[in-house]
Amino acid sequence: MANVSIIEQKKQTVDVITAKFSEAKTAVVVDYRGLNVSEVTELRKQLREANVDFKVYKNSLTQRAAEAAGLGGLTESLVGPTAVAFSNEDVIAPAKILNDFSKKHENLVIKAGVIEGNLASDVEIKALAELPSREGLLSMLLSVLQAPIRNLALATKAVADQKESA
Repeated sequence: MANVSIIEQKKQTVDVITAKFSEAKTAVVVDYRGLNVSEVTELRKQLREANVDFKVYKNSLTQRAAEAAGLGGLTESLVGPTAVAFSNEDVIAPAKILNDFSKKHENLVIKAGVIEGNLASDVEIKALAELPSREGLLSMLLSVLQAPIRNLALATKAVADQKESA
């Protein structure tokens, strides 16, 4: 009887992980071997502040969930001590936080991930991490949109000044 409940618990866990992979805008798989408790606590704090869910599951359960979510290619990265950071809101946040943390703590290794339902290599996750934040991108867009208006205003003022002097 006890075996049935353990199997049922594992199925429920696989269902939860499958849902997380399906709903996440970004999921990043990392190897955290070698990080001490205070480092893991600091990493969890940074991720939590960005509304990123950082979980450690058994690899076998995570592999089943990845396959159920249509991400079978992710299973080869699910070996050794593995944690997954899931973000349902910000595509860039988990990649940026984990990448920055791995630069300061070489024991944290980005293995792979999922970006909006597509498998991503460690290189692609690191490239995503180097993109500006949403606010940074909006600021760039705003400055691009303002340039023509600013130029028009300067040209109009120059014409007005020229007519005034004449």
